[in-house]
Amino acid sequence: MPDVTREMVLEKLRSVRGPDMEGNIVDLGLVSDVFISDGKAYFSITVPAERAKELEPMRAAAERVVRDIPGVKAAMVALTADRKAAPQAKPVEQPRPAPPSGQPQGHRPAGGAPGKAGIPGVDAIIAVASGKGGVGKSTTSVNLALALQANGLKVGLLDADIYGPSMPRLLKISGRPQQIEGRLIRPMENYGLKVMSMGFLVDEEVAMIWRGPMIQSALLQMLREVAWGELDVLVVDMPPGTGDAQLTMAQQVPLAGAVIVSTPQDLALVDARKGLAMFRKVEVPVLGIVENMSYFIAPDTGKRYDIFGHGGARKEAERIGVPFLGEVPLTIGIRETSDAGTPLVVSEPQGEVAQIYRDVAARVWEQLSAAHQGKSRAMPNIIFE
Repeated sequence: MPDVTREMVLEKLRSVRGPDMEGNIVDLGLVSDVFISDGKAYFSITVPAERAKELEPMRAAAERVVRDIPGVKAAMVALTADRKAAPQAKPVEQPRPAPPSGQPQGHRPAGGAPGKAGIPGVDAIIAVASGKGGVGKSTTSVNLALALQANGLKVGLLDADIYGPSMPRLLKISGRPQQIEGRLIRPMENYGLKVMSMGFLVDEEVAMIWRGPMIQSALLQMLREVAWGELDVLVVDMPPGTGDAQLTMAQQVPLAGAVIVSTPQDLALVDARKGLAMFRKVEVPVLGIVENMSYFIAPDTGKRYDIFGHGGARKEAERIGVPFLGEVPLTIGIRETSDAGTPLVVSEPQGEVAQIYRDVAARVWEQLSAAHQGKSRAMPNIIFE
């Protein structure tokens, strides 16, 4: 069977009519660059902003004809709004996220906020974010998810870092997810944790050169077209910064809250403040701050070293009035188990660091519970210009 090429995809797409039936979507210049990896085709179609919902059947038709190409395993197609084509389009209004779940296991909270479709079977979705890279956010996400599970919850983990997915390596998972029925695929699993990552769909060496609409489409498909089953919490490992992935999650998904990861030094805290400000702007509750690489204990002498300073994240949490969730030390064990795909919470469950992660998890769940039990407030609209 010949390899699928960009030209093959574009030729098929010429059978799909444009918005006003005056030509096909390729000749009208509506199709973005086509990206093909491992038999999967990714592209977007540019349409007027005010007609996006109306033209969903066109998107579905484009996806269908590409899936019919021999050798194509799947197609990921997004509609992207052309702001120039719709200068009079009204800003999109987004309601306040749904109240998070904080009830004991087995309790199903009320439906999510209008306009934000939740994930069937998933009680609460939390984002783990950082203002910059290199602060240990993915390692924190993995151990937090496993700690929530160790504390008795049903937990899933979504790797939302499209450009640099870490979960296959951190959890020692290889292979490809299997499609089970319709568009649903079965998540990968290890240590009892259900996991989904772009790293399972694309080879590690492949460079993902995607614009915003493709990132949005990929994230929403990994959220809503995966058979997560019944979960108390879905932990989302966000990419660093405040870009397309973060805005997609905040605008499209009823996030119960966000956990911010930072190291103690001033430079990291400056970037962490940007992440905090973004979540507050889109009215996603900040569940608290974790100070990672907080201190180092020399294994030979037991002497403590504050390599990156100490206590900066705690002071920042106090300053802005959000919970401080805990201090995670810098240890050789965390590095070694991360590289080996055997996180400390499962490889050394009785160890000191594993207990720290379980304490952080308990505080996160406490914040979710408190938010759920609090009095309901009016839901202000947020306008993204």
